[in-house]
Amino acid sequence: MLRVHFTPEDFARVRFAPRPAPLQELHAALTTAVTQHGGPLFAPWRGRILRSLPAATSPLADLVPAGRPPSFLDILGDTLADGFEQIRATSPGLLRSELERVYGVVPAPRWIRDLHAGDESAWHTLHHAQQAAFETVLAPVWSVVQDLHREEFTRYALTVAEHGMATALPGLAPGSRLDEGVWEWPGAAPVCDVRLDGRGLVLLPTFHHPAGPLLQDAPGHPAVLTYPAGPGLQPPAPGPVTSAEALAAVLGRTRLDALRLLAEPHTTTSLARALHVSNATASSHAAALRSAGMTMTTRTGRSVTHQRTALGTLVAGAWPP
Repeated sequence: MLRVHFTPEDFARVRFAPRPAPLQELHAALTTAVTQHGGPLFAPWRGRILRSLPAATSPLADLVPAGRPPSFLDILGDTLADGFEQIRATSPGLLRSELERVYGVVPAPRWIRDLHAGDESAWHTLHHAQQAAFETVLAPVWSVVQDLHREEFTRYALTVAEHGMATALPGLAPGSRLDEGVWEWPGAAPVCDVRLDGRGLVLLPTFHHPAGPLLQDAPGHPAVLTYPAGPGLQPPAPGPVTSAEALAAVLGRTRLDALRLLAEPHTTTSLARALHVSNATASSHAAALRSAGMTMTTRTGRSVTHQRTALGTLVAGAWPP
């Protein structure tokens, strides 16, 4: 049970985050990936993510022994760089106390001990790990996350305008209720009472963490409530399968073939050869799929390589060949 206690002043200070926070969404996604949250609906996604995470991301696991992340990771930067700068600005006292809290008497890895001592190379290790994880987990679908956030923002704003805060807040979480200034979330664990005492509340939807709210409650700052917004990025339960012709009618047969081929990396030349089209045509198809968030392109010197994103895999995998 989570209980958020409002004063009259707090109701005037409830605000909705205008944009998704990359590091918060990343941490929510990684939490879902390493737990069983979401059940079988998230299982295929979880498997893909865990198989694709590069070794450079392993320090992030060191930060959450026994699933207890340090509070200095909970920030609301509008960009990845801004988020890391906010983490980097953590006071040495808070940094040390939180690392000591999450590790207790358990021996810490060397880089964690260096971070505890304020070593600059340890900060670089953390930054590199977060960047690598974001590029693998979220970059392929970030435009979709941004669109979903705008939709959730609009839905909340319209509900507040039409029905007021007393309806809007419980509407964010089915089963929650607002009673005499206390917002209760049944089932949230552990039992927790949060008193805002005039600090206000920031609401942040997440599309990768389906199992209840994540709360940041830093003294002297507005509390931040990250809540699961709808089904997120996962596909709905299986229904009638649409034929490949239906997708080809939308994308075009050659572009659909390109999307399927890009399950493996291809240069423009190899993609053109496989599709039996010119390099210019293959490049045009890859650009169209990239603009829709279904592929990504990386450049090495004068060579470019195209590959399907997680969103492209979901689209291509929804139709049989």
